[in-house]
Amino acid sequence: MKKKILFSVAALTLTSGVLLAQETLRLITWKGYTPTELVKKFEKESGIKLKITYSNNEEMIAKLRATRGGGFDLAQPSQDRISFVQKKFPIYQPIDYSKVDSAQIIPSMLAAVKKNSGVDGKGYAVPFCYGTTGMIVNKKEAPEANDWSDLWNPKYAGKISYRLKRPILIGAAFGMGEDPFALYGDKKAYAALIDRVTKKLIDSKKLVKTYWTSGDTQVALAKSGDVIVESGWDGKGWSLHKDNPDIDFIAPKSGALGWIDTFAIPAKSKNIEGAYKFINFMLKPENAAYFTNKEGYGTASAGADKFLNDEIKGNFARSFSKADIDNIKWHPPVPAGFEAIESKALERIKAAN
Repeated sequence: MKKKILFSVAALTLTSGVLLAQETLRLITWKGYTPTELVKKFEKESGIKLKITYSNNEEMIAKLRATRGGGFDLAQPSQDRISFVQKKFPIYQPIDYSKVDSAQIIPSMLAAVKKNSGVDGKGYAVPFCYGTTGMIVNKKEAPEANDWSDLWNPKYAGKISYRLKRPILIGAAFGMGEDPFALYGDKKAYAALIDRVTKKLIDSKKLVKTYWTSGDTQVALAKSGDVIVESGWDGKGWSLHKDNPDIDFIAPKSGALGWIDTFAIPAKSKNIEGAYKFINFMLKPENAAYFTNKEGYGTASAGADKFLNDEIKGNFARSFSKADIDNIKWHPPVPAGFEAIESKALERIKAAN
């Protein structure tokens, strides 16, 4: 009996040791980015247990700064929130792109993220998902509207709307044939460009029906027919199209504005290999498509379109050709002092008669 008891205790101790020693991956990410089915699939295929913390850009930065890049093995910051933090507080480590299955990533997105997350010639992120701001157009009423410049086109006077936030300044600049992002290294030149954009939007203010302030008002204006050309988010345009096929999201010919959320590896990650396994798993086409079908965000996975459901596939096919995808203007990190220039411009537009 004593031997049996000792054997049982030893077995329990061994089992507990195995459980305690199970490989884990501590992930800090956004809600919705880790669907339950994909978590289960990854854990089964890899033998790695995911420990997930939901957060946002500000909290990710704060947590990683507090621990100097510790506490997590993998993070998912937006690509324009990495390099400026990394320069001041080295909370991430450079990505070893040889461990990333680049063949399953859209090349233009990978190149953009390498560049925009770069510090001292090294990239610090891998693209995961994206969304865009462009045009929501009633194609029956405004069949030729296809660019930012249509937001000041007299043909649509009284039927135009946009939101008075910094994306309209950026989009308008591209619509005027300028590249605002190319001036991010020259504050004086950027201020001069924003002055020109401000003048354009003030001069054309009489053409604007109203400025929308939320996703709900953005949708309501288009639904009512009071507005036929407006700036807007891709998801809102697609939801409108579902109810009224005449309305849809259009990528402006001078380029939609895009955000990308990424994968980045904290400086003190304790499971670097597990992090790369998860990155490659989530960007595998069928897994990436599952995420997009469930959440609606665009994916950086190059082959995911083959696995998208008909509705999602139709949305992207209508709004984005390959050229449109490659022409998306991905928001780079905003240099210090530039947001103040933009805020003053927006106040001037708002106050103008």
